[in-house]
Amino acid sequence: MSTTDHTATRAERVTHALVRDVELPGGQGTLALVTLDNGLDHTKPNTLGPEGMAELTGALQGLQSRAASGEVAAVAVTGKPYYLAAGADLLGVGAVASREQALELGRSGHTAYELLHTMGVPTFAFVNGLALGGGLEIALNCDYRTVASDAAALGLPETGLGLVPGWGGAYLVPRLVGIEKAVEVVLTRPAQNKPYKPAEALKVGLVDELFEAADFLERSITWAAAVLRGDVTPTRRELDPQPVWDAVVTGTRRQLDHLVAGSRPAPYRALDLMAAARESDRATAFAAEDEALADLIMTDEMRSSVYAFGLTSAGKKPKGAPSSDLARPVTRVGIVGAGLMAAQIALLVTQRLGVPVVMRDLDAERVEKGLGYVRATTEKLVGRGRMTPEAAARIVASVSGTTEIEQFATCDVVIEAVTEVMGLKKKVFAELEEIVGEDTILATNTSALSVTEMASDLRHPERVVGIHFFNPVAQMPLVEVVRADKTSEEALATAFAITKKLRKTAVLVADRPGFVVNRLLVLVMGKVVEAVENGTSVEAADTALAPLGFPMPTFELFDLVGPAVGLHVLTSLREDLGERFPRSPGLEKLVADGTRVVLDAPAPGMHKPVDPAIQQVFGEALPVGSTGRAGTPVLDAAGVLDSVLTALTVEIGHMLTEQVVADPTQIDLCMILGAGWGFHTGGITPYLDRTGYSERVLGRRILPDGVANVPAASV
Repeated sequence: MSTTDHTATRAERVTHALVRDVELPGGQGTLALVTLDNGLDHTKPNTLGPEGMAELTGALQGLQSRAASGEVAAVAVTGKPYYLAAGADLLGVGAVASREQALELGRSGHTAYELLHTMGVPTFAFVNGLALGGGLEIALNCDYRTVASDAAALGLPETGLGLVPGWGGAYLVPRLVGIEKAVEVVLTRPAQNKPYKPAEALKVGLVDELFEAADFLERSITWAAAVLRGDVTPTRRELDPQPVWDAVVTGTRRQLDHLVAGSRPAPYRALDLMAAARESDRATAFAAEDEALADLIMTDEMRSSVYAFGLTSAGKKPKGAPSSDLARPVTRVGIVGAGLMAAQIALLVTQRLGVPVVMRDLDAERVEKGLGYVRATTEKLVGRGRMTPEAAARIVASVSGTTEIEQFATCDVVIEAVTEVMGLKKKVFAELEEIVGEDTILATNTSALSVTEMASDLRHPERVVGIHFFNPVAQMPLVEVVRADKTSEEALATAFAITKKLRKTAVLVADRPGFVVNRLLVLVMGKVVEAVENGTSVEAADTALAPLGFPMPTFELFDLVGPAVGLHVLTSLREDLGERFPRSPGLEKLVADGTRVVLDAPAPGMHKPVDPAIQQVFGEALPVGSTGRAGTPVLDAAGVLDSVLTALTVEIGHMLTEQVVADPTQIDLCMILGAGWGFHTGGITPYLDRTGYSERVLGRRILPDGVANVPAASV
């Protein structure tokens, strides 16, 4: 799909269908080569809107006539450099105002692509670059497919965007690669936001042949001629037996019920289409795709997904960041601490910035443990083929350890990653200020403490900035860059420059307790535990947030972050922000006793259920609706969800008043990338708008109508 900005207003960026004739080698006749090209540079991918689709249809109809008269022996489709097509133009899809228009959008794609199937001569797709969604479906509708070794990505991301592969993909993929692999292509990979590399696409069976990029087109044409001569016959698998097909569909539906829990319709609609694909004919299957696409385009989930997709794309240019010209050069980085977070940061910094890193801790044992993590992690990456031995050796050689703070004297940036205790962090910065140069930037990885307070006793507090990473550092895409009261533009620019080189999305946040993610996520966990304290069963509370589509239930999240860490942040936020953040004696006891809060997952890929035994720590579960231990009614799962959403709405109102971020979109960006808030919700504020909490609690919408939902005026 296209990554066009959801807020833009423009005419369609038309992708043209340019036709030229190529003589096939060996006297095999003429190949009509259709090149998709929007006429723009490599930063503007080909996308498919109504005008472009109409032009493609016209071009293919003309070629069909030429094929019938014997003028051409084959037809092939390729793209401009780096792109076949990035799919449908999401801006255009998001602007559809009625179901009739949505239905026509699906039908127009099928009309064009069906010509590739009924051309009368063999059709080929030469996938020279990125092919996503409708771009890949062009190739799937052709008879044969080649791919270039450097194509950026191939995939069908639609279900991750609230849609289904609606131009043939839901029907063709399971018949081409088998139902089990089709589930991976249509459901699993989009959920992971993990398209295929060319070699993977070949292995799965989405393409027939892979050629090196340098002479890709020439070799593809030669290969096409060999196919026409009969020298090459790409294999096609038999359809899976009906019992196998049914078993995979049943198992997948069960897994969707567990992981998605009905929170969004698109994965279910896609599975329904794939379930029917074995026995349906093309016309019936494509009509069903049209209907599904029309239904889904007119859902808030799809509009919210497009909004979220636009946010994460636009996040590469952070709002409020100073000019990059102000950033200080970084040639050596220091990390205070050698614990897990510190070691993860050290590894990422030297890997992405390519500069030496020194970790310092209080004793040699801790230092060696941090260095051991770096060595072990690089060894694993080499073993998995994700890093070359040479790169691993360079990284290990670039990360050193010490117990002497004086080793930071020549560092351009020093990041502290010690225990979340204000006194300790202030002591660290005071010691650093006596050692480092005047231009050295001091950064803190604090997750909730005041950066302003941390720098308050320094001679140069303007050099201090927050760079809050999330755990696990390598995987989590978000970094909160914290501007303290006296943070200089140079320190801020340096922080943004570092996060960009680390390939993270940075969001500028004000120095307020918990910043964005922890302030809201810890509030969620606190309200769930508060309900249990009052008498709600731990099982009901744990599953209450399933409609939000979080990556995991609440107590599994507690287990991931560590109950002690969650309790510490909850306590500190309560001290700073008051009674809105509840106290939990039960959680305090769990932490004090070191009690694990979840059981093992029943199967790989399944959630870890809450341990029912912890109920006794909070007190016995009471009947729903009865007066609880706090003097308020005991809540069921729906009541817990209502309590959480009400509290979130209140808190976001405070955050916007406090100007924690530039605007509500930045809260959504933080929650999507830092807390796993589902794309289908659009982030937190569209969900609160859509469910009526914003107007009920704040008296107004947070986002304008139509930005992340189907506008009220739409038919």
